[in-house]
Amino acid sequence: MNLEYLSVADSIGFPMLSLLIFLPLAWTLLLLFPREDRTVRILALAGAVAELALSLVMLIVLRPEVGEMQFVERAPWIPSLNVHYLLGIDGIAALFPPLTALLFCAVILASWTSIQSLPRLYFALLLALEGVTMGVFCALDLVLFFLFWELTLVPIYFLISLWGIGPERRFAATQYTLFMLAGGVPLLFGMILLGLHDSGVAGHALNFDYLTLLQQPLPAPAQTVVFLLLFFGFAVKAPLFPFHAWLPTVLKEGPVGLSALLVGLKLGVFGMLRFTLPLAPVAARDFFWLIALLGLFGLLYGALIALRQANLRKMLAFSSISHVGLVMMGLAAMNMQGVQGAIFQLANFAIVASGLMLMAGFLHHRLGSTDLASLGGLAQPLPRLTALFLLLGMASIGLPGTNGFVAELLMLLGILQVSPGLAVVALLGVILSAAYFLGFFRHAFLGPVMQPAVASAMDLRPRELLIASVMGLLVLTGGLFPS
Repeated sequence: MNLEYLSVADSIGFPMLSLLIFLPLAWTLLLLFPREDRTVRILALAGAVAELALSLVMLIVLRPEVGEMQFVERAPWIPSLNVHYLLGIDGIAALFPPLTALLFCAVILASWTSIQSLPRLYFALLLALEGVTMGVFCALDLVLFFLFWELTLVPIYFLISLWGIGPERRFAATQYTLFMLAGGVPLLFGMILLGLHDSGVAGHALNFDYLTLLQQPLPAPAQTVVFLLLFFGFAVKAPLFPFHAWLPTVLKEGPVGLSALLVGLKLGVFGMLRFTLPLAPVAARDFFWLIALLGLFGLLYGALIALRQANLRKMLAFSSISHVGLVMMGLAAMNMQGVQGAIFQLANFAIVASGLMLMAGFLHHRLGSTDLASLGGLAQPLPRLTALFLLLGMASIGLPGTNGFVAELLMLLGILQVSPGLAVVALLGVILSAAYFLGFFRHAFLGPVMQPAVASAMDLRPRELLIASVMGLLVLTGGLFPS
């Protein structure tokens, strides 16, 4: 056993992470054969459930007492560039594959009847996106990571442009793609600089091995350049203020299922946790003020704009921007509480933010709109949806007893150790989140029914109730049993 990591043989004996990546990719081929759309849907759900089961096995077998990379798989890929097929999982990434798999199951169920056009292609793209997303969480070679990172653009572009629900869906797809490509440029340069530095120090070919790079830290001047390149590259996808312009547009124009994935899976913040902070630790401490300042602006800006929104999906978009700002402030604290709270909050996004977005989709499917003018009095015809929406909303604002409380408490404690003033402002952002959520909830769900479409709306169907109930159960489990 290598002292730096646990190989596949040491961990479980078969390529668990490769299966996580390639199972959904291979499953897309099975969708070519059924003739009936219903069979395609069932087959897609079966693939997502199989992926969930596999990810849960990984989580169960994982040895939390081992502070090393586990399930490591290594094979030569591009020998001339010293690029390897290198995968691994540690405590930072362990929760994300199961939560990702669960979220894709929920999205497939939520899209069961709403996707009538080209369902075979839609579900194939979803499964392909799941596979490359798993690659982002597992890749430990910088080139391999960048490949998976960029491959997420392809299914997302087509999902937005073909199945978006707004009139500007093609514009939203193009805007998203351009933003991500722009963010990929500094990301690529930063990773190339890392590989070049390591080759110069060690006297061998380019090296993009994350495990090796951790053992050979960059000198301070080089760390500054690499930190800024990686930080701003990942900030676009987070999205971190002021690189957030694509998110409200995509969430308003894109398909609901994809919107839930984008607000729930914060790949940009994960990239900072995995690569930016560990590979440029000195520069990260030198620039903690930049991380904290952008996080602070995002927290307050997102919350204040969310207060003014009259559309549920746009409110959730700016809420997401605000919460990412708080996560960045937790990371900027550079202490155990702040970082633990940030990781916990990233896991919460996959449950709370995605669950709220899916329920916004349930409303849109019934009423044709999530504008406040089309809502009002929803609690009367939709009591189950109302109760579960409120539960997830309480988690979003950090109510004690929910998973959101634990994450926000840890982040605030971490920020408090560094700067009491920043902690007070962060607490103000949390209070603002309660204001915009409860204000929208009061206008949309309480009071008299004003629209005929609302009066005749049907409450959650069994599959929708299953999705929302599982999300609600995870919210309470994470809040009552956070350990």
